[in-house]
Amino acid sequence: MNRYRLGLRGLGGAAAAAALTLLMSACTITPLGETTAPPMSTSNSGVPAGYYRVNPGDTLARVAAAYGQRTQDLAAWNQLPPNATLMAGQVLRVAPPPSFAPAGPTPSLGAPAAAGVAMPVPVAPAPNISLAWPVYGPVLQKFVPGTSTGILIGGVAGEPVKAAAAGRVVYAGTGMPAYGPLVIIKHSDTLVTAYGHNGKLLVKEDDAVTQGQPIAEMGVNAQGVAGVQFEVRSNGQPVDPLPLLAH
Repeated sequence: MNRYRLGLRGLGGAAAAAALTLLMSACTITPLGETTAPPMSTSNSGVPAGYYRVNPGDTLARVAAAYGQRTQDLAAWNQLPPNATLMAGQVLRVAPPPSFAPAGPTPSLGAPAAAGVAMPVPVAPAPNISLAWPVYGPVLQKFVPGTSTGILIGGVAGEPVKAAAAGRVVYAGTGMPAYGPLVIIKHSDTLVTAYGHNGKLLVKEDDAVTQGQPIAEMGVNAQGVAGVQFEVRSNGQPVDPLPLLAH
């Protein structure tokens, strides 16, 4: 599987907007193998916690989904229209202000975790949660700190890809061609999982899902290998999904 950035199309009212990068402390998904450098950085040049400095190529929808937020909420916190064009160097609030109350129910699993990734990154402590396997199959590529940000689980094209835990879909789309049809699920304020290289999506943004619910049908990656790119972010950093998966 190649390393690449996770791109995200617009969410909610900005459904035609661009791309995503996964999950809660400056986050990009960089799937296994590819050499393209991720656009978002965890260092963020002295920006305080809860804020993000825009990099070239970032979009509002992409940044929102990277932090497990809704595009319309991020726009409101920064007094921007949902389809606003971002400028490199611009600083955005990416954590809810103290007075913020979500418009809808927020799934809660009771386990701290979030999503975010950049190179280089430390390995985050594993969240205290048990995840279901999105598919049962061989692990074709493992998580390697500083090299990959998830695992590739092999299977058969067309078989169901299932939610690893209950949560709410924050992205479902094809905003980043290298990732193929992609689903990102927010499980709590700090835990996000991503499922890439799907053939067909069975959920849409803002859907509530249960553990084990089919969310997509398995597709193939750029090398023609059937499988799902499965990634977990804990407190803004990638963690190895394998210890979290039920055995």
